[in-house]
Amino acid sequence: MSSFSSGTLALIGLTFMLAGVVKGVAGMGLPTVSMGVLSVFMTPVSATSLLLIPSFVTNVWQLVTGADFRALIARLWAMMAGILVGTILGVRLLTGADTRWTTVGLGVALTVYALYGLLGRPLSMPKRLEAWLSPMIGLATGLISGATGVFTIPAVPYLQGLDIGKDDLIQALGLSFTVSTVALGVGLAGHGAFHLGNLALSALAIFPALVGMWLGTIIRRKISARTFRISFLCCLGVLGLELAGRALVSA
Repeated sequence: MSSFSSGTLALIGLTFMLAGVVKGVAGMGLPTVSMGVLSVFMTPVSATSLLLIPSFVTNVWQLVTGADFRALIARLWAMMAGILVGTILGVRLLTGADTRWTTVGLGVALTVYALYGLLGRPLSMPKRLEAWLSPMIGLATGLISGATGVFTIPAVPYLQGLDIGKDDLIQALGLSFTVSTVALGVGLAGHGAFHLGNLALSALAIFPALVGMWLGTIIRRKISARTFRISFLCCLGVLGLELAGRALVSA
């Protein structure tokens, strides 16, 4: 099924459990954490292929558990179309021969996301700007996610800045991440990087991810959300700097 050693398989399982814990506590972060950690000991394209099925399953669950989301699709379809196009275009960078610069891009994306979460102020998007801003945000998000496997920038700050309720925001994030995951799979398949062995392992990774989500919901009741958020973002920033620095040194 896979050419990974038993030690690497154990690390993959622990990585997805950790990523599931983060998603269980924060409602997001599974692709971000799994990409960041997996890229320490494998290429970004291999890491991306492993996160596809756990990301798809957990994000579809997040999308469909709640109120009818058809109104969100009607409102955000242009952004989703931009994500689809941008991701398929950006995958060309992820599957290129020289993965060092892709790793640098991933490290920078993780660091920027962490800094925004720690220092940035919530945005407020006037509704009159949505018509032209949504497809631009979608395209930018797609290009970044296609090149790095990170779905969050700038989609998350943008969606948080829209005038929608908390439950709608959770569904909107689930919609955005689901479209990103599907587009990433299409892009990888189009470039011949969709390996069946990794796909089977990706399916198995659903189980530690779901266990992690269950643990995350327990942890969410035990600790302050602010404490967890700050700790998580600091760790993510350090990981991003390490990835980018290591890739630059070896370039």
